[in-house]
Amino acid sequence: MSKKHQDHDYSLEAIPNSDKKGFISMLVVMLGFTFFSASMLAGGNLGTSLSMEKFITAVIIGNIILCVYTGLLAYMAGDTGLSTHLLARYSFGEKGSYLVSFLVSATQVGWFGVGVAMFAIPVSKVTGINVGILVLVSGLLMTATAFFGMKSLTILSMIAVPSIAILGSISAGKAIGDVGGITGLLSIKPTGTMTMSAALASVVGTFISGGTLTADFTRFSKDKKTAVSTTVIAFLIGNSLMLAFGAIGAMATGQSDIAEVMFMQGLIIPAIIILGLNIWTTNDNALYGSGLGFSNITKQPKSRMVIINGIVGILYYIYKIELKIEEFKYILSNM
Repeated sequence: MSKKHQDHDYSLEAIPNSDKKGFISMLVVMLGFTFFSASMLAGGNLGTSLSMEKFITAVIIGNIILCVYTGLLAYMAGDTGLSTHLLARYSFGEKGSYLVSFLVSATQVGWFGVGVAMFAIPVSKVTGINVGILVLVSGLLMTATAFFGMKSLTILSMIAVPSIAILGSISAGKAIGDVGGITGLLSIKPTGTMTMSAALASVVGTFISGGTLTADFTRFSKDKKTAVSTTVIAFLIGNSLMLAFGAIGAMATGQSDIAEVMFMQGLIIPAIIILGLNIWTTNDNALYGSGLGFSNITKQPKSRMVIINGIVGILYYIYKIELKIEEFKYILSNM
């Protein structure tokens, strides 16, 4: 069997019709992609700096911008079956696409390192387990699902998406109840200030880099309609839900991460589950996309590049090469 036929991720070619997926499979993968704890942190900052009306406006407009951007990429991928990096060759040529692949993939490896730390640090605080061990174990598990490709991403998302939505909603509902219901939540005054332009930059910055890799996943869609609809639904619902969880948590308890809110509510095990799944479903997608990007540059198999990127991402935290998340989002929103 040739090497080409052994590449089940079709790193350097179009997806054949026999391996394309339907609406449900693509929707859970894209929802899992947009369920990310960093969005909750952004939501917390927005929720404590804006009135509810302005918060809702920023979330809607920001996610519409993301939907237009990612929807166009999804359309092209659904039509051609090509990844972000192969599509870039049409605009920049093969050599020019290397720069696109490097810039997008490098930021995703950085997000992977940030995500691993976002899981390890709070879990270490409540369990006493060494942070380095948690970074290593969780990082390797996240790398493994990206290594095995789209099938493992789909299985994980099938488990994670409903779990995050249900457990997160229960916790958010309890937090709202603790402050006197919706009326009590709406009566909470912003403790900070933020311009609408800064709020939009924060919302768009949560996923402008990851969104660029939309085609890496939607190329598996059975048609253009499936690719675009699942992408738009994921960003309008998935990213908005994470921002809302963050805003509710920050306004009601002072904590923007729903897992931290659950820790405060005494829901330790559910908190670890939701935190782990939340970050896992985004981190493995980030590694998968970055693996395709560096495969475009090096012509090495995506699976090999995923392993290298996973190791780099883990070392990114272990060796303290850190960036503040808000600063990282600001950089991305201005690229």
